[in-house]
Amino acid sequence: MSGLDRHATELLGRELADRGCDALLIVGASGRDPDLAPFVGPVHLSRAVLLLPAPGPAQRRGRGPLLAYLTPMERGEAAKTGFPLLTPADLEVERLSRERTEPGSFWSAFLEGVLGRSGLAPGRLALAGHLGAGTAVVFSRALEEAGWTLVEGHPVVRRLRQRKRPDEIAAIREAARGTVAAFRRVAEVLAAAAADGADGGALRFEGEPLTVGRLRLEVFRVLADHGLEQPEGNIVAPGEEGAMPHSVGTDGRVLRRRETLVVDLFPRGRLYADCTRTFCVGDPPPPVAAARSAVRRALEIARAGLRPGVRGFDLQEEVCRHFQDLGHPTPVSHPGTEVGYVHNLGHGVGHELHEYPSFKKEAGAEGVLGAGDVLTLEPGLYSVEQGYGVRLEDLLVVGEEGIAEDLTPLPYDLDPRAW
Repeated sequence: MSGLDRHATELLGRELADRGCDALLIVGASGRDPDLAPFVGPVHLSRAVLLLPAPGPAQRRGRGPLLAYLTPMERGEAAKTGFPLLTPADLEVERLSRERTEPGSFWSAFLEGVLGRSGLAPGRLALAGHLGAGTAVVFSRALEEAGWTLVEGHPVVRRLRQRKRPDEIAAIREAARGTVAAFRRVAEVLAAAAADGADGGALRFEGEPLTVGRLRLEVFRVLADHGLEQPEGNIVAPGEEGAMPHSVGTDGRVLRRRETLVVDLFPRGRLYADCTRTFCVGDPPPPVAAARSAVRRALEIARAGLRPGVRGFDLQEEVCRHFQDLGHPTPVSHPGTEVGYVHNLGHGVGHELHEYPSFKKEAGAEGVLGAGDVLTLEPGLYSVEQGYGVRLEDLLVVGEEGIAEDLTPLPYDLDPRAW
């Protein structure tokens, strides 16, 4: 099959068979749609549709994979994908655009045209893509009236893109390279900052109070220099804000000596990267120093257990046992805890910031780690009462026997001067 290697073809067959589906239909909002991009590659397409019949009888009855695009100006980009094409002329896009002015109506007719040319008889389709919920409601109803049964296809795509190809790992590596440079700039600024007074004094940089917003600007500049964007934002969260894992930090907040600063960066080039480090200017308070030691050890435990065939939740349980032995609540010992270790150990990274493999207890095959997976390990400890958060997050490629590559090889020191 075009765009799929043998492993992906076999996996597509199993995933569609499990759902009783004849094909996977991806309705992409653009070529960068995370459900479409893994198949078409780094091409410039606006809205496009990819039909992937199930390998075997369903494919033999039809025409095989088909990529449909909407504007003649993109014919060269569409051709780069290697898929057999349905052109705008084939599908009478100009006429449909005149006659079907509402998006839902247009897409209903367009998709009926794609499926009509596929050679497939109406059956079950796994539907994926991110075109828009309202439009999807309309065209789904139209397809169902035409005899098609639609089921959720996003899990199928997430499974297909779990194991990264070499070109995808290279793209993540490029994003990670910029991420590493941004962290080194953060450490450089913090190391150069002077404190007003003694403990808890406000930090100053280049004669001005050093705020979260100023540090965020430094990050932005470095990532921009590397051609990276931040569609999901970032986290620069000091003290009490860092004690809540998803608090992004307040731009006007002035950074202070001897408080934690959680910096979590997740920029995107062609694909995403993700990394977290925690800083503290000056001697850390004893609870912070103890938390850092515990989190560093948890990361070592998780990295040592990382290998193909291991369930992500097995590593989560090991880390929970480590924290519990130190007296910290965890999701295993205290479900729903907001103190101590409060989240999952990691997640896959790629076309989306969070994808498979999963570290959740209820995960099935998507929770089993495999060679070629790119994932994070990110243990952390948090205390709102004591006003600190400590998290360390590495971005790793799983190899045949363990970690094949650490994409974010950075120090773990709290003290930015040690960097």
